[in-house]
Amino acid sequence: MSEQYKSREERRKQQQQSPKPKKKKSGKTLFKKIFLTLIALGIVGMIAGAATFAFMVKDAPELDPALLKDPIPSVLLDINGEKITEVGAGNLDYVEYEDIPDLVENAFLATEDVRFYEHNGMDLIRLGGAVIANVTKGFGSEGASTITQQVVKNSFLNNEKTISRKAQEAWLSFQLERKYTKQEIFEMYVNKIYMSENSHGVLTASRLYFGKDLDELELHEAALLAGMPQSPNNYNPFTHPENAEKRRNIVLSLMNQHGFISEEQKTEAQSIPITEGLVPEGEREIEDDTPYDSFVDVVIDEVTEKYPDLDIFSDGLTIHTTADKDIQKYVSNILNSEDVIQYPDEEFQAGITLLDSSNGEVRAIGGGRNQEVKRGFNFATDQKRQAGSTFKPIAGYAPAIEFNQWGTYHTLVDEPYKYSEGTEVNNWDNSFKGTMTMRQALAESRNIPAVKAIQEVGTEQSMEFANRLGFNFKDEYYESSVLGTKAVSPMEMAGAYSAFANEGFYTDPHTVKAIEMRDGTKIDTTPESEAVMNDYTAFMITDMLKTAISSGTGTTANIQGLPVAGKTGTTNYTAEEKQKYDIPNGATPDAWFAGYTTNYTAAIWTGYESRKTYLPSNGYDQKIAQMLFKNIMQYASEGKETADFKMPNSVEKVAIEKGSNPAKLASEYTPSDQIITEYAVKGNAPKTVSEKFDKLEAPNGFNAKYNKEANTIELVWKHKDKDNTQFVVTGAINDGGAQELTTTSETSLTIENPEPDSTYTFTVKAVQDGKESDAAQTSVNIPSNEEEPEEVEPPEEETPGDGQQPPGDEEGGNDNENGNGDGNNSENGDGNGNNNGEGNDNNNGNENGNGNGNEDNSEEENQSPEEEPSPPDENPEE
Repeated sequence: MSEQYKSREERRKQQQQSPKPKKKKSGKTLFKKIFLTLIALGIVGMIAGAATFAFMVKDAPELDPALLKDPIPSVLLDINGEKITEVGAGNLDYVEYEDIPDLVENAFLATEDVRFYEHNGMDLIRLGGAVIANVTKGFGSEGASTITQQVVKNSFLNNEKTISRKAQEAWLSFQLERKYTKQEIFEMYVNKIYMSENSHGVLTASRLYFGKDLDELELHEAALLAGMPQSPNNYNPFTHPENAEKRRNIVLSLMNQHGFISEEQKTEAQSIPITEGLVPEGEREIEDDTPYDSFVDVVIDEVTEKYPDLDIFSDGLTIHTTADKDIQKYVSNILNSEDVIQYPDEEFQAGITLLDSSNGEVRAIGGGRNQEVKRGFNFATDQKRQAGSTFKPIAGYAPAIEFNQWGTYHTLVDEPYKYSEGTEVNNWDNSFKGTMTMRQALAESRNIPAVKAIQEVGTEQSMEFANRLGFNFKDEYYESSVLGTKAVSPMEMAGAYSAFANEGFYTDPHTVKAIEMRDGTKIDTTPESEAVMNDYTAFMITDMLKTAISSGTGTTANIQGLPVAGKTGTTNYTAEEKQKYDIPNGATPDAWFAGYTTNYTAAIWTGYESRKTYLPSNGYDQKIAQMLFKNIMQYASEGKETADFKMPNSVEKVAIEKGSNPAKLASEYTPSDQIITEYAVKGNAPKTVSEKFDKLEAPNGFNAKYNKEANTIELVWKHKDKDNTQFVVTGAINDGGAQELTTTSETSLTIENPEPDSTYTFTVKAVQDGKESDAAQTSVNIPSNEEEPEEVEPPEEETPGDGQQPPGDEEGGNDNENGNGDGNNSENGDGNGNNNGEGNDNNNGNENGNGNGNEDNSEEENQSPEEEPSPPDENPEE
């Protein structure tokens, strides 16, 4: 027992001395640690978030009371950084909060911030919905701005959608709510909002659109105004009534949803036409003293279209434009006065775009004549009319050069012709001029060669090329498009022609170079230039268009001493229109001119707003576009060096024989007045040399012998191709004039009863297929009745060395009986003469061939030096 007890005691002691096993931690302990950890992380996160927030808002602007009350206009600067004008200033009728009816306030609250009187600047419920939308659809996809935040944004910040900007907006909204009452903030909001038509504030808009003060507005009218701030220009009831009506009805639904109006009120108001209550168009008065209105109009549209988050009327932007103030003033003056051009009447209109050829920057815009409404219809950008023949280079000839490597000499036939589908094509003068070069066809504005050009390249390639130049044609592009049946604007045409001026590089026409925010952020808005054609295409079109101005249809636009290229264009009336509107023959609805120098490109449309009013064919009205171009281009170019267009290395000059079809190179025999200098894509020039003016081999062995017994002169000559050749023989007595004796296919002629004691001089030349040779000449003396006859040899010339032909002698001597052997066909058969058989057109030696008796046909000498070719004759009418 004692041993067992001891053992138990020992085991107990051992157990007491050995370590106890660890117990598992309770769940409460683990939770406590996690909780503490989260608390710590939360504190760290809060500190980090606070630090980040503090960092984001450290550059937030101060709350400036002046900025809270008034919209901030944007400043427009010209190319030299000088102020042109301010946009967004001046058109504001201020309203105090006490004068805002509940109807108007409720409409805005339901639309913009229904919990406005419940939050402290940030609507967390609305923010939560926006956060979910931004996570699922991308940051910035949905806004959560309260009225307070909109006041802050419109007064101090830009519209950039970044976390930093939103943080600053939240901070300033909190500050604004602490400093001002809700009523004051609402007053700021309704006076600051932009309401289109260069106006700000709800009272201004009420008077502008309805001619009423706020307390006179009806429900549907208040709802329309409350819906506009989201997108003022798109919801403008004057210009976009359908959009405005849809937006108004949404506002009415929101008012009903939030308990401001009943279902019946909503339904009744939604049924009212949007135009009901609007100020009639003829009574609308929009005060705007903005200078350079046409240019500013395009700047506003460009900023709004490209940067919809910016409000040029209230964001206080600095817009760096491309305008040249001096040129813009000149364009405005030439359109709205008769200091330079006498216009036919007050209704005559014009649209003008002048831009820098090298970069697409618009220097001046002429939006129309006698415009009374600011931001009205702009004939330079809004106008879309058929371009007429100004489109021929774009749709026909340039693609033919680009894709088919045509040269300026490419031969086309102006003849009765039809489109591929069978309709006849007519020229403007209802005549046909036959074979002509592409240069002549373009310069004289012939329609049929242009149609043949687009047929050669195909309408698909033609449209592709046109779209490279800034157009956006997608369908309904036919062969007739080359004649300018597509409707385009002067802005588009100027952009397209500038690519020809700029060696094949196109840049979108633009009026804005950079936009600077109030916080100093600057956006570079300059578009990139793009190569849209080969330099050889641009150069050859340009060179042909220089001809169009110098001697073609555009001579009225020509500027002495200025390298300028350009093209006229007129359009037609249909037979139905002529009958309906009593249009006389020759009248046209549109007259265009598009042209350029290396510095500037201009496109000008003239006509009337309605096609019913025509431009008569009186030699003046249809040329006003050319007059405008000439005067504007002259003014813009004064004091500025204007370089000529440079021929690129991809082009080579070629001398072409006029009238050859297909085009052939001029030969050494082509007369200088039949040679034209043209251009070819290098490596694609014609290879064939014309033979039209090649000279026949002259008759040789020409001899005159007096037969005393018969009292006749016997003429004989030889020619290698006598069976297919006619010979023209002339004769002269003593020093008298030569007379044609006969044209014969024979190689001999007998002259009967010559005058005694006279010297007869004869010539003979070969004629074949319109070609003729040089003349061979010989003489003979007729003795008096008492004297023996004496034969006269040709005058001797200095004899060159062996193997050389005497300069200027293509006949190689005379065929006389004495047989001098100097390359002549003599009866004694020496045949060794000084020329050794190399005389031109000679039979050397006798006919038995004892040595050098072979006939030599070489024509290497006596060629007149090549003359500078003259340009083709062209008629200056379209």
